[in-house]
Amino acid sequence: MIIRKGTIEDLPRALELIKELALYEKAPNEVTNTLEMMEKDGFGENPVYGFIVAEENDTIHGMSMYYWRYSTWKGKRIYLEDLIVTESKRGSGIGKLLFEETIEIGKKEGATGMMWQVLDWNEPAINFYKKYGANIEDEWLNCNINF
Repeated sequence: MIIRKGTIEDLPRALELIKELALYEKAPNEVTNTLEMMEKDGFGENPVYGFIVAEENDTIHGMSMYYWRYSTWKGKRIYLEDLIVTESKRGSGIGKLLFEETIEIGKKEGATGMMWQVLDWNEPAINFYKKYGANIEDEWLNCNINF
């Protein structure tokens, strides 16, 4: 298994993985992102995200997508938007490789920590994150506005 930086050529597979995750999270119709948007937003003049992929025999089995945020309390943080491993490869250690490499990217870039979200019913993911000593809070509520 090779963990490497994602390229523009990887975007079609990345979008497939995103849609697979949406199906798993019971929200298959919520993905409105497109390849064109991902190209512009990740590889345009001002990239707003990065991603790494797990590849074996020229097939991408998983990815980690992240971006940078700033905490007034903690400073620069890496935000793990999605950690996705295709269903047939879950439990094989790919998630661990991607998660740990994302942490390393944050450290190399001077971040003070990493943040992410997990659905309260996703016990496999919660148990995975607990192995790393993750603080899983129930105090903060997620808010958003769609444009």
